[in-house]
Amino acid sequence: MAQLTVMISGGFSGPYQQMLPQFEKMTGVTVTTLSGASQGSGPKTIKAQIDKGVSADVVILSREGLTELMVAGKIIPGTDIDLATAPLGAAIPAGTAKPKIDTVAEFKQALIDTKFIAVPGSTSGIYLVDELFPRLGLTNLISVKVTERGSQATALLAAKEVGMAVQPTSELFHVIGIDYIGRLPKEVQLIQTFSAAVVTGSKQTTSAQQLIQLLISKQATQAIQNSGMDLIQR
Repeated sequence: MAQLTVMISGGFSGPYQQMLPQFEKMTGVTVTTLSGASQGSGPKTIKAQIDKGVSADVVILSREGLTELMVAGKIIPGTDIDLATAPLGAAIPAGTAKPKIDTVAEFKQALIDTKFIAVPGSTSGIYLVDELFPRLGLTNLISVKVTERGSQATALLAAKEVGMAVQPTSELFHVIGIDYIGRLPKEVQLIQTFSAAVVTGSKQTTSAQQLIQLLISKQATQAIQNSGMDLIQR
């Protein structure tokens, strides 16, 4: 039986997990799923794992992270395709009072009032910590906990160790113990594109392409939208 190994970041995990049983049933291919961050430092990023020799046939991650892999020659040219986009959203521990974040002023005040914020150390966290929070003059007014993965940020939130998490909407939907507030105002928004590609050296390129085609098909529409993501207009 054919085997396929997929390495995926948190942003597109929701739709992927919803579509995986259909793919396995349709093709008879058994899929092993590995996890990694789109970008960042440390050994858990997708690039660091592939550089270290971890084998994968398909990668699914932010377009920024995929570009780094393409530059490094880790992707079969022409196999990359965008799957969906995810704006940044915010969430709070379940049952706590929901602040307003409809305007930049409201969002900034909510962060100041909350004080302790969690962000993932990948693409979105890099933008928030290095660019947005300094631009809003928040650097000395809030305490930011940067986690290696988005799931760790939401775990801190559910445990009430922080008061708010800011990360892609797709990482905030359907997480037990947290309440999603909404998307960030468009003036401070980062829309992330999540993409897939076949890894150089894969011996399962046909199955890999089949999986990617399913993830961009009409059949994936509901799974994408259910995860708080937006469709790519093709």
